[in-house]
Amino acid sequence: MDLGLIGQQGSGKTTVFNAVTRGHASAGSFGGLEPSIGVVKQPDERLDRLCDLIKPKKVTFTEVRYLDFPGGLTVRDQSPSAAHLAALSQCDALVLIARAFRDDPTAEESFDGDSQIGEINLELAFADAAMLERRAQKLDISVRSARPGERDADEREQTLIQRLREALDRGEPLRAQPLTADERRTISGYQLLTNKPLVIMLNIDEGDIGRIDEIEAELTERWGGPGVQVGALCGKLEKELAELSDEEAAEFRADLGLETDGTARLLHLSQQALGLLTFYTVGEPEGRAWATPAGSTALDVAAKIHTDIARGFIRCETVGWQELLDCGSYAEARKRGQLRTEGKQYEVQDGDVLHILFNV
Repeated sequence: MDLGLIGQQGSGKTTVFNAVTRGHASAGSFGGLEPSIGVVKQPDERLDRLCDLIKPKKVTFTEVRYLDFPGGLTVRDQSPSAAHLAALSQCDALVLIARAFRDDPTAEESFDGDSQIGEINLELAFADAAMLERRAQKLDISVRSARPGERDADEREQTLIQRLREALDRGEPLRAQPLTADERRTISGYQLLTNKPLVIMLNIDEGDIGRIDEIEAELTERWGGPGVQVGALCGKLEKELAELSDEEAAEFRADLGLETDGTARLLHLSQQALGLLTFYTVGEPEGRAWATPAGSTALDVAAKIHTDIARGFIRCETVGWQELLDCGSYAEARKRGQLRTEGKQYEVQDGDVLHILFNV
């Protein structure tokens, strides 16, 4: 999945980007609009434990691409450029970094994360409103020139666009609108920014780390909603910890009373916002984690693994990751009745370990 980082200048989004990528990223063109791109392997304790049991020759974690665009989403009260917005529209989800830290811990200056979040959401809404207006103008021409009986689809789309424009006027993001499956398919090609899943991360002072749970609860109450996940982290601290070994970083976190790795939490929230679950294929050649939308069937995930597997699908064998660990082997899981046989329409569950049988 591709995650686009957005935020105002000075929000610390590039610091967060360097923390999650551990500084291993291809640099973009900071004189232009090319983003810096970092590919992150998502830590997965379940996969680690499964591979300790099965001992495959190769282990493959799910990957996330973070894109950090030069500058802020807004610069000196100027709206973002069309090129910047077009690049963001290609991302699977957006990560909004809002500043709540001081440059000088002893200073009394403060930064209003709520106002930053509101301003950026407004910019995204303006961009969507402009996109919908352009589409509405094209449909007006199409409807006027169409023959009677050929206008139905365009007129339905006109009605839908009007509803969406009215929602934006009310300050409601499009991801929160009740849409049918057909309506969602209609607007999927628009790449509307307020329709994308959103992760809001408040970039806090190190001194506020002990209040993370409280801060997140308050932030969720104000900004949480459909397709939105909310969290907090100290970007500066996470960047410093990223430069340490895993063992040193864990010890440092323990000393600070930090139970959660902020960058791992950001990854988890991103997956939640996208409505993804994780399933596994673990055998002698490879142990691998796969991300797929909740509600995916066995046939859907077979196609994700390889089109030939979906084409020749016979059945799949599935067992929960914890059940497989408890049994100690596939053979014992089968003996205990934990390894089940399922068909094409089986709805894959988070943590399922799948073995798909096929013939082509």
